[in-house]
Amino acid sequence: MDSILALVQDPAAWIALVTLIVMEVVLGIDNLIFISILTNKLPAEHRERARRIGIGLALVMRLALLGTIAWIVQLTTPVFEAFGHGFSWKDMILIAGGLFLVWKATKEIHHNVDPIDHKEDMVGGAVSNSFTAAIGQILLLDLVFSIDSIITAVGMTPHLPIMVIAVLVAVTVMLLAATPLANFIERNPTIVMLALAFLLMIGTTLIAEGMGLHVPKGYIYAAMAFSALVEVLNMFSRNARQKARGSGTH
Repeated sequence: MDSILALVQDPAAWIALVTLIVMEVVLGIDNLIFISILTNKLPAEHRERARRIGIGLALVMRLALLGTIAWIVQLTTPVFEAFGHGFSWKDMILIAGGLFLVWKATKEIHHNVDPIDHKEDMVGGAVSNSFTAAIGQILLLDLVFSIDSIITAVGMTPHLPIMVIAVLVAVTVMLLAATPLANFIERNPTIVMLALAFLLMIGTTLIAEGMGLHVPKGYIYAAMAFSALVEVLNMFSRNARQKARGSGTH
C-alpha cells in the first residue's frame, strides 16, 4: 500500500504512466486493424461477438504475461546463434507472427484483387465455419502483439501497477474503437486495401526485428499516418465529385 501511495505522489511515475498508455494504445492499433479486418469476413451477426472475444483475449493475455514478468524478461535471452545474430524466444515469436501476418495480408489482398476467387474467406474455409478459425487466428496474433507490448512496458518502467493500468486503458480504448473502426473499414473498400498494406508492413517489421534489425516504430507509424491522411483526402475528393455529378443531373 505504501509503495502505491509513493507512486501516486511521484511525478515521474505519472509521466511514465502517460507515456506508457500512449505507447500501449499505439501498439494496440496493429492488433485492432487485424481484428477488424478478420471479423468483417464473418457473417454480420457474429462480428460484434468475435471482436469482443478477440479483445478480451488480448486483455487476458497481457495481464497473464504481466504476472510472469520474470519469465517474459528471459524471453529476450539468446538461445542459439545464426547469421551472426543470437536468436531469443522473443525473436522467434516475432518472426513466426510476422510471417503469419504477411501470409494473411497477402492472401486477403489476393481475394480483393481477384473478384472471382471468393470460394474461401480469409481464414481459408467456408464462411459458415469461419468463426472458430477466426478466433483461433486472433488468439495467435494476440499472443504475438501481447508479448511485444509487455516487453515494451517492462523496458519503460519497473513498476507493475503502472503497467497494469496502462494495459487496462489501452485495451479499453481498443474495445471502444473496435466496432467504429471495423464499420468504417467495411463502408470504404479502399480503406480495406490500405489496412491490409499496413498489416503487410507490420508483419515485415516484426520479421526484421526478430532478425535483429531494429526498425524505429516512429517511422512505421508516421508512414501509416501519412498514408491514412492521403486516403482521407482521396475520400473527400471522391465524395465531392459524386455530389457534383448528383447536382448536375437535376
